[in-house]
Amino acid sequence: MSVSAFGLTDVGRKRRHNEDAYLLDAERGLFVVADGMGGHAAGEVASRITVESIQEYIAATDEQHENSWPFGFNSRVSLEGNRLTTAVEKANEKVMRAVQNKPELKGMGTTVVAALFDAERATLVHVGDSRAYLFRDGELRRLTDDHSWVQEQVNAGILSEDEAKSHPLKNVVTRALGGAAHVSVDLIEVPVRPGDRFLLCSDGLTGMLPDEDLFAHFRSEGDLEKTVRQLVDMANDRGGVDNVTAILVEVEPDAADKGEGRARKEAVRQPASASGESTANRRESPVVPPRKPGPEPRR
Repeated sequence: MSVSAFGLTDVGRKRRHNEDAYLLDAERGLFVVADGMGGHAAGEVASRITVESIQEYIAATDEQHENSWPFGFNSRVSLEGNRLTTAVEKANEKVMRAVQNKPELKGMGTTVVAALFDAERATLVHVGDSRAYLFRDGELRRLTDDHSWVQEQVNAGILSEDEAKSHPLKNVVTRALGGAAHVSVDLIEVPVRPGDRFLLCSDGLTGMLPDEDLFAHFRSEGDLEKTVRQLVDMANDRGGVDNVTAILVEVEPDAADKGEGRARKEAVRQPASASGESTANRRESPVVPPRKPGPEPRR
């Protein structure tokens, strides 16, 4: 199978700079959203380190899967699951090391949600409250569970979902990269089908658009770029209190399955981050590549 994707980040309506970063690595089927925290550009540093580190590790283990596993190999999950989980652990190490080398960065951190696609499945990991969703057969399903204080209260039956939406501590996360020497990473593996759409996003989107609004929008069946732009615009129209970042990935049949006589060209891999652009509030990256089959605390 192949995937198409479009990503966009926006500073929002209230923030002066963008601490989100994202990555579209079409060649490897790798997509990442990181939502930095810490202020004074420190969050921007953490999110950038994270997306670059994850891409670097996945690239380094493309063919040499026998490389050492610094955090151990989990035999209960796939090779791709081990690669992606280890990539996040190594990103956490680099964020921690950056703080040690530059004390002025103390307190910075980032959430992350990442997906790695192969011929059969999407492997997803996340830390914090950046989310992943799957839209399939007319239904929208949230794949991730927020690592936040409010979500813990909901899970324990202390708060309702409606109470959680307006709770003053809703942005307090309980897990983040940069918070400790070891980070606990959640992983999910989803068999993919043609037509599946995966949304990876920061809480700047979901904080403005509840799941029911996302579902209503996804039913419109717009193209990837149009859908992402509309979601970001809707978040801003409702206040845009945070940076907003979204990547939408669609699973497509191989060219041969469509009866096409030639493969499409691969897009150039381009890590995208919101840093360093004072004259523009948005950065975007469309990707329409073929995918080669492969082996099986906050503000």
